[in-house]
Amino acid sequence: MKVHQEVLEVGTRGRGLVDLSSRVEAVVAASGVRTGLATLFIQHTSASLLIQENADPSVQRDLERWIGEIAPEDATAYEHDDEGIDDMPAHLRSAMTHTSEVIPVTGGRLGLGTWQAIYLWEHRRAPHTRRVIVHVQGV
Repeated sequence: MKVHQEVLEVGTRGRGLVDLSSRVEAVVAASGVRTGLATLFIQHTSASLLIQENADPSVQRDLERWIGEIAPEDATAYEHDDEGIDDMPAHLRSAMTHTSEVIPVTGGRLGLGTWQAIYLWEHRRAPHTRRVIVHVQGV
């Protein structure tokens, strides 16, 4: 059994989705694993991971609108605001989404569907550098 692990540093431009698919695919290729699993884990509490459609950018805009309605920025709604008005909403948005994803590796490639991509979803307004651990295991 092969085990390979890399940490991706991902720069964000503030709130929004960053496609990680090609970077994760490169880690899978470097691992030499043909059949197995790729596990991704983000080391943050105000950003998350998401597998979602990659063809129509309106999907991302709709996701941003929806999550903004579920966890709005409201200066009077939350006790925790140490880093600003977007601090607690970012934590709530991360809590509703994922800090990890597991994707099958088949034929040495990620087993994503035709219209699927892996995204880091930045929930803060300001740019950040995020760390994502990619762990690939298999034969």
